Amino acid sequence: MEDLLQDFLVEATDLLSGVDNKLVDLEKSPGDRGLLNEIFRGFHTIKGGAGFLNAHELVSLCHLTENLFDKLRNGEMDVTPVVMDVILDATGIVRDMFGSLERGMQPTAANPGVMSRLRAALEGQLSDGTDPAATAAVAAAATAAVAAAVAPEPAPAQGVPSAAAAPVGAEPDWVSLHQAVTGVVPSAPQAVPEPAAARSANDAGANAVVNAAFGRRAGDRPGTSAPAGRRDAEKSRDNSIRVDTSRLDQVLNLSGEIGLTKNRLTSLRADILAGKADSDTLHALDAAVSQLDLLVSDLQNAVMKTRMQPIGRLFQKYPRIARDLARSLGKDVELVLAGEETEIDKTMIEDLSDPIIHLIRNAVDHGVETPDERMAQGKPGKSMVRLEARQEGDHIVIMVADDGRGMSAERLRAKAIEKGLITDEEANTLDERSSLNLVFLPGFSTAATVSDVSGRGVGMDVVKTNIQKLNGSIEIRSTQGKGTTFVISLPLTLAILPVLLVRLVEQHFAVPLSMVREILPIQQEDIQEVGGRATMVVRGEVMPVLPLARLLGWPQKNHPQYGVLMQSAESSFILAIDSFAGREDAVIKSLDDFRPKGVAGVTTLSNGQIVLILDMKELLSSMGDTRGVSRSSLIGNIARAA
Repeated sequence: MEDLLQDFLVEATDLLSGVDNKLVDLEKSPGDRGLLNEIFRGFHTIKGGAGFLNAHELVSLCHLTENLFDKLRNGEMDVTPVVMDVILDATGIVRDMFGSLERGMQPTAANPGVMSRLRAALEGQLSDGTDPAATAAVAAAATAAVAAAVAPEPAPAQGVPSAAAAPVGAEPDWVSLHQAVTGVVPSAPQAVPEPAAARSANDAGANAVVNAAFGRRAGDRPGTSAPAGRRDAEKSRDNSIRVDTSRLDQVLNLSGEIGLTKNRLTSLRADILAGKADSDTLHALDAAVSQLDLLVSDLQNAVMKTRMQPIGRLFQKYPRIARDLARSLGKDVELVLAGEETEIDKTMIEDLSDPIIHLIRNAVDHGVETPDERMAQGKPGKSMVRLEARQEGDHIVIMVADDGRGMSAERLRAKAIEKGLITDEEANTLDERSSLNLVFLPGFSTAATVSDVSGRGVGMDVVKTNIQKLNGSIEIRSTQGKGTTFVISLPLTLAILPVLLVRLVEQHFAVPLSMVREILPIQQEDIQEVGGRATMVVRGEVMPVLPLARLLGWPQKNHPQYGVLMQSAESSFILAIDSFAGREDAVIKSLDDFRPKGVAGVTTLSNGQIVLILDMKELLSSMGDTRGVSRSSLIGNIARAA
């Protein structure tokens, strides 16, 4: 049953995401009966799977919503924004119930306010939002739903998941109690009233006694006869992946070819050991090794492709988010998706979710104007936010663009000074690009007040941090009055990392090639001192010189002959090294059990040498405010080397 539950969650989650997107499309095309039929079928499938798993509360909610869809597709009701709000609230609760199932808990009853609004919609008595009393009731229900969503779960007793909460003053849940004692599952769901109130301490204690005595609870994993739990690591990330069978066939075929080539090499080895080392044998050996090299390269590419997933699976949840936020802010926004077929490494998809959500919320909240403001400026009343992905060489480019008010570099500098994030002197040295990048500073926000959407100055900082974790970069392009575009550039995969091999004394190290801009020779006359630190001027820009030996805590024995100009989102600097050995595509081996500070992983070179891959951000942070060395210290090393 565990496998059936996981299959249901995977399929139902995809179906629900599709339903959400189709609902957003339906709001734009209310008369599309084909779209309504597709939505109805999707919800009907979810309800059927939930019934098989005895998730009665989920079935009840799906049944009510399905009846509403049936009336809409039969023309008995019109698709209005208010009806859509109710339906989307219901799909949101369905998604929350999926979360309960994934945690091994039976879903609790849906929010009574949403259920009553669904019934009112079915009876044609749904308020259009103009009735103050009705509006207050809806707001109270929404507040209760939010409170329930963010409330911490009670600690499980003796490592066992807790049962669903019972309302204060309600009748005991005789069905669950009978099920706990007898182990017999009811054949049909029983309607049990559940007021929106928390369980009292006495009820909780009583239920805990029953649970401990009989071991069968309403919160037990659906489809299982014994308690079962999941580790936090398993709940936090989806470890499954869908792979096209044609790609697996390609891997299988290549494995067979490699096996044949191996047999050929074994035969040639036997001939050579037997003394047959003529030119024909050596030529055949060379051909077999070349064939093996080609096949292994093809197999590596084929295996990498099995990790690639269409980014559309990530994009499909954003239209609903943009629609709900725009409606709450009184804006008319359409999210346009492009490049959904672009493929990206599966391990990167979940890590991209939060940054893109922040960018879309930022575009809807800060970027675009209200319809009245847009009309006054001669713009269409509807704002457009575009989310696009495409592949450029060995990188994936993701763009979030809006046609709103744009960003003012001068206003950003003034806001950063006001918040104490930069000084007046620093502000005067910033060009337009650097000024736009101020939005990534922790604590920076242009919002006048703090709301549940913005104002705390953490959203864009999270975006930059998460993109950097993926070895990517983010750029801002903005024109006042026309809009803003955020451009994210990411490697195709995290399994293979392009690196630059550098040398310190006799030891090789690898630094991410994504941070390398150029390699410069270091001459004594080029070293200057600014603020007590050694610097070099590169095309008019002053760069601090940081010896790799200093970052690693090694003594500086040799004269640094080369400098690698490194650039990250926070800063640019010159990494002083002894020499370099060129570019490599490193297959990263993680160091989960023991990872020294400043080391991202290891890789093996073609000659078998093990090389450490440096985490430059961690190395720089370990130096704190004492980054760099004095000119005299660096010059002294150069003079001694001379």
